[in-house]
Order: sequence, then structure tokens, then C-alpha cells
Amino acid sequence: MKAKLLDRTEGRRTFLLVFDTDDEVVSAFADFAARERVEGALVSGAGAMMQVALGCYDYSRGDYRRTHVDGQVEVCSLTGNAALVDGRPRLHAHVVVSSFDGMTRGGQLLEGFVRPNLELTVVETPALRRRRDPETGLPLLDLRE
Repeated sequence: MKAKLLDRTEGRRTFLLVFDTDDEVVSAFADFAARERVEGALVSGAGAMMQVALGCYDYSRGDYRRTHVDGQVEVCSLTGNAALVDGRPRLHAHVVVSSFDGMTRGGQLLEGFVRPNLELTVVETPALRRRRDPETGLPLLDLRE
């Protein structure tokens, strides 16, 4: 993955990330955010992947139900944010992917392997924090600070 600083305005930065074939999006983003000390950001992107793990939170189970999409897919939409969870940056993104026949699948991006590339725009925001919700155990945005 390559990263380029596009703009710095009033202490906020905008980056363009270009992921290469076989990069895993969620972990590579976390490494980038830690290295650049990005504590909060809005994220959007498009591109293509080969293997994707999507999640949908099942409240009754208290866990995500995972769906795997194998094979080449287009990333029609990727949007979300990044915030600190337990002091480490974490990407929270939802994605819609489309196969060759135009069928789409969507959900929370749990894991995704790029092929041939993926482009993300990362707009730094004031530091976002997540706190574990006692009822669900999920790290939800905490707007108290």
C-alpha cells in the first residue's frame, strides 16, 4: 500500500491510499493510521477485491454473522470512519461489492484482499474515540469528549 498526503488544512490532513494486489485492507489501514497517528478519520473508496469477509451484527447472538465472497468483485461503495479503540486505530467501514453478473453483497468490511487495486480517501477529523458498550460489547463511538 502506498500513501500520499494530499492536503493539510488547519491541522487536518487528507490522504490518498492506494492498495496493491493481495494487500489486506483492514490490517493495512490500521498500520497506516498508527504510523501516521491518525486518531479519527472519515474514509471512502472504490476499487476491486478478490476475497471479502462481510459481517452483519446479530443482536440476539451478540456477534457478527460472517459472509465470505470469493472471486473477483468490484467495490461499488466503501464508506466509514476510523477511530481509536483501546488506543489503536480501527477502521469501521461498510462496503457493497458486485460480481460479474451485477449481483451485489454488502455489510461491514471484516477483511478484504485487494485485486488489482483499491483507492481510499482518508480525511482526518478531530480525534474520535470508541468505548465498549456494556450491553453489546461493541466499540461504539463516544461523543462525550
